[in-house]
Amino acid sequence: MKKTKIYAYLLAAVVFCLVPVLGILSAVAADEAPAEWIQSSLDKLAGESSQVLLVTSEESSGFSAMLFVLEKRGNKWRNAFPPLPALIGGKGFAPPGEKKEGDVKTPSGVFALKRAFGYAVKITSRMPYRQAGDDDIWVDEASSPDYNRWVRKGETSAASFELMKLGDDRYKYGIVIEYNTDPIIRGAGSAIFIHVRRGENIPTMGCVALSECDLVKILGRLVPTKKPLVVMGTMHTLVQLSQGVRESSDFLAGNQGR
Repeated sequence: MKKTKIYAYLLAAVVFCLVPVLGILSAVAADEAPAEWIQSSLDKLAGESSQVLLVTSEESSGFSAMLFVLEKRGNKWRNAFPPLPALIGGKGFAPPGEKKEGDVKTPSGVFALKRAFGYAVKITSRMPYRQAGDDDIWVDEASSPDYNRWVRKGETSAASFELMKLGDDRYKYGIVIEYNTDPIIRGAGSAIFIHVRRGENIPTMGCVALSECDLVKILGRLVPTKKPLVVMGTMHTLVQLSQGVRESSDFLAGNQGR
């Protein structure tokens, strides 16, 4: 076979492989409409919010997910960025209303995003921000009156807690997911954040983790007056919630936290 024919075959093969890839990329590009199931679900779940972080996956047990940054323009939701790879709890998503302390699952539902935190004195974000110091902790002891609250070491008798300033970059930037914060249900799970990932394939204990670059982009995009929310769960779960099939405590807590 002549070299020209070989090159022609190779070129055709490359084009054949690239066409579906380019099609996928164009379908999820910034400023384009998301998939119809996302559009219809958010119309029901987002309420008065016009800015949503949607974290979803096809399976409930895996820890790999995608995060969509969505903004409502007129009556339509649009992608602010192309979807971002995310990591969730090592045991996947907990079904609505079934999240428990220490289960290594990420809660499903609709939750407010009201505050950011990190190691620096200040960051580039319009979100209310709190710097984490060496004495700042988040209580995860279900029997403590300070359960699921950010306090300082000298302010609580809780024996079990999470440091808000770690020895690595996980909490260099973070957003508090207002899960189980108003009201607080003992043992239903605590300290659920969006934070910096430890690695590309390392799951969380129940939080949502992103690359530092992606999280910084999101922090720069969120606007409190748009009442930002995070919507989390498998595709099947979110469609069910939007159709009112499952009214969960998670879903109701998300509404109360707005």
